[in-house]
Formats: sequence, structure tokens, C-alpha cells
Amino acid sequence: MLRNIWLTISIKKKIGIFAAMVILIMALSAAFSICIMNFSLEGFNTILNDNSRCHDFQEALDLEIESFADYIRDATPDTRDQYVLSCVRTERCLRSLPFDYVRIGTERYARTWSILNGYETYQAYRDELAETQVRESDFVERLYRVYKMQGYLQTYARRLVQVTLKEGNDSYQERVPVFYNLPYLILTISAVLMGFVMFLTKILSNALVSPAIRLAQCARKIARNDFTGEDLTVENRDEMGELVRAFNKMKRSTEGYINTLKENHRISELLHKEEIERVEMEKQLSGARLELLKSQINPHFLFNTLNMIACMAKLEEAAVTERMITSMSSLFRYNLKTSEQIVALSRELKVVQDYMYIQQMRFGNRILYSCDLEVDAEQAMIPAFTLQPVVENAMVHGLAKKEQGGRVHIRIWKKEQDLVISVADTGLGMSEERLKEVTGAMKERRTSKIGIGLGNIYKRIHMMYKKGEFCIYSREGRGTVVQMLIPQKDDNREKNYVSIADSG
Repeated sequence: MLRNIWLTISIKKKIGIFAAMVILIMALSAAFSICIMNFSLEGFNTILNDNSRCHDFQEALDLEIESFADYIRDATPDTRDQYVLSCVRTERCLRSLPFDYVRIGTERYARTWSILNGYETYQAYRDELAETQVRESDFVERLYRVYKMQGYLQTYARRLVQVTLKEGNDSYQERVPVFYNLPYLILTISAVLMGFVMFLTKILSNALVSPAIRLAQCARKIARNDFTGEDLTVENRDEMGELVRAFNKMKRSTEGYINTLKENHRISELLHKEEIERVEMEKQLSGARLELLKSQINPHFLFNTLNMIACMAKLEEAAVTERMITSMSSLFRYNLKTSEQIVALSRELKVVQDYMYIQQMRFGNRILYSCDLEVDAEQAMIPAFTLQPVVENAMVHGLAKKEQGGRVHIRIWKKEQDLVISVADTGLGMSEERLKEVTGAMKERRTSKIGIGLGNIYKRIHMMYKKGEFCIYSREGRGTVVQMLIPQKDDNREKNYVSIADSG
């Protein structure tokens, strides 16, 4: 009966029923969570409130006794006002004490009852004594009677606090096993609800998703011009059933047009071929136009534009922006216009300085840069594009991936007639296996293993200088050091220089 009704109702109603069941399950889960929270909070709030009220009463009673003694010793308007206020507070705290036999139990009820009755009697003697003159003969006797009642009330109050604390602790200990078992209970209920949701999902899937999947499979076969499959059959009498029946009818109708389409296919191919040729010619023409446009943009325009932006930044007093644009312009100019194979060390250091300034603006205080120069940078000569690629490699592979950043330090000194350049970083470093791989690649001239930048520098140094050296030292987690030895007087340099220029 229910199955027939489910197959008959519309898809909208099916989805509505599924959504309603899911919402109901979520509501039950939320209600259960709220009940658990209320159970926890109610119990703890009751314990805390009871403890707080008993402590407030004890504190108020102690203050009342103190202010009463001050008033008896020195009956002034101030002491009387303080005494009256303390009495009012004590009475308020006394009325706030829980006095429900069912909730607080026998012992606390008896303690509270004793305090209520005792305080009522004490209050009468206290007020009577407060109006009695000190000169009366029985004043001292009455006073000590009041002191004795105060002592009894303080004892009752302390015992009430102790009993309340003990019962609160017992109540907490009773609830502890419940709290320990709550996760397992929640997991069990969640598993049951999840299973029920999966059951509903399966029912909905059988009614909607499965027919849709079979319909899609049949549609893909038709897209491949395969009409051999049998008609789809579904038990649904809803919109999905109507869709399947309409699809079957469409499939049979489409099959009748196949022969006509094959006849017209040849003409369509010819037209399509002509259209493709026309589109290809348009693409070639567009590409030629684009290349022509690109060739019209020269480096002078780029440099002039950057200089203009730098001037505007200077006029607007944007010093940082001006410096960054100037540094970027210097980098572009050096990379695009430098044609020399050998340049002064000062030019390479200027490029590194510009590059590190941009990186420091990007990463802030994470990146530090320093340079120890022990030679004349104007006189020392090194291959062009030597320092900046090494520093960039240290940034990209060493420092940028390190969360806390690090330092790049360049040291340049003379070793006899040779120039020694050391570029050290405190980045991630390399493992021993990776370092051996890189070293072996350099010895075998397999520069692809060590990257285009470092591989190019290694190759140029060994081609330009007979005694040139390029070494890498690294420890994982400590950093990497790249050390280069550049001869300043090398008989083989000029010959190699010419050969490189010719080969380029």
C-alpha cells in the first residue's frame, strides 16, 4: 500500500517528505542536545546558587554581628546606620535561603529551620537590647545573652554551609557518570539517526537517482549513434515515469531520421571544411596583427613609463613606492640592455641590492640582507648575471618557504689573485641525498638537475675560466652556501670569452 502511494506521488512531494524527515531528525538531535545542556546547566546552577546563598548569609551574619558590637560600644548615628543596613542585608539573605523540603532534603531543611527560628528569637532580643540604656542593671546580662545567640547562629550558618557543600559535591558525583556516558549515548543516537537518514536517502535514490542514471546512460549511447538498446522501464508513475516514457518515444522517433542525416552529412562536411579554413585564416591574420602590435612596444617605452611613475611617486612624497619602482626599473634595464659577458662587481651588487629591496618590501622583517665587501667593487670583474640568480635561488627555495624567514649574506674577498664570492642563506637547506645529486649533476654537466639559473652560472664559469670554481654546501634545516671562485687574471678567459660570444 505505502509502496504504491510512494510510486504515485509527485517528485516535489517526495523531496518534501525527505526534507521534512531530515528536518525532523535534525530537530530531534537539537532537542536532545538542548536537554543535555539544560540538564548539565540546571544541576550546576542549582549547586552554585545554593552554595552562594549560604555563603552570603554567613557573610551577612558575620557583618551584622560586627556592626552590632560597634554600635553597642559607640552608639553614634553612623554606627547605627551601618548596624541597620547590615540587619536588612542579613534578613534579605535569610529569606533567599532555599527552604523546599523536597528539593533540599531532611538535613538541610532542619538546619535552615533552626536558623530561621533562632534568628527570629535573636532578632527580638537584639532589637530590645538596642533600645535599652546602658545604665540599666540587667543590660550586661541581656548583652551576653545576645552574644550567645549570635554564636549559636554562626555555628548553625557554618554547619549549613558545610551541609550544602557536601550535598552539592554528592550531587555532582552522581552526575559525573552521566557525563562520562554522554559521548557514547550521543554517538549511539547519532549513528541511529545517520542510519535512518541513509535509509531515506536510499529510498529517494531508488525513486529518482537510479532512473536518472539509467536515462543518462541511454542518452550517452544515443549520442554515439547507438539505438540498439531496449526501452527503459520504470515503476514510477510520477514525473520521472513520464520523462522516461517520453524519452523512449523520442529515441524511436530519432532512429527514423538517421538515414536522412547520413545522406546530408557529406554536404555538411564540405561546408564545415570551408568554414574551418576561413576561421583558420582569420586566426592567422589575428596572430599576425598581435605580433605586429607586440613588436611596436619597445623597452624604451617600458623604462620611460616606469621613470614617469617614479617621478609621480616622488612628487606625491611616496618614498617607498618611488624606491620600489626605481629598483624594478634598474632590474629591467640591466636584464634587457646588458650585453657584456664580463661586468664590474659593483653593477652586479647594485642589481642584488635592488632585488633584495623589493623582496624586503614584499616579506618585511622576515628577510634580512647583508654584504661584506673586502675588495674594490669597481675594479673586480665577474661574469654578468652571476650574483642575482644565486640570491634569487636562495630566496625562492630557501627563505620564502620558511615561515620565520631568514638572512642572505654575501661575502667577497681576495684569495691571492682570485676573487672568492660566498652567498649564504639561513633557509631550509638540502638533505645529503639532494646535495649529492646536485654535486654529481654539476660534475657530469647535467645542469637540468640543478636548475636553469645555477646550471647556467656553473657552465659559464667553467667555460670562461680555466681555474673557475662553483661549489654548493648545504645542511638540511640550517641553510645553503654557494661559493664561486672567479680568477681575475686568467690566460684562458679571453679565448673562452670569444668562443662563448661566437656560440651565442
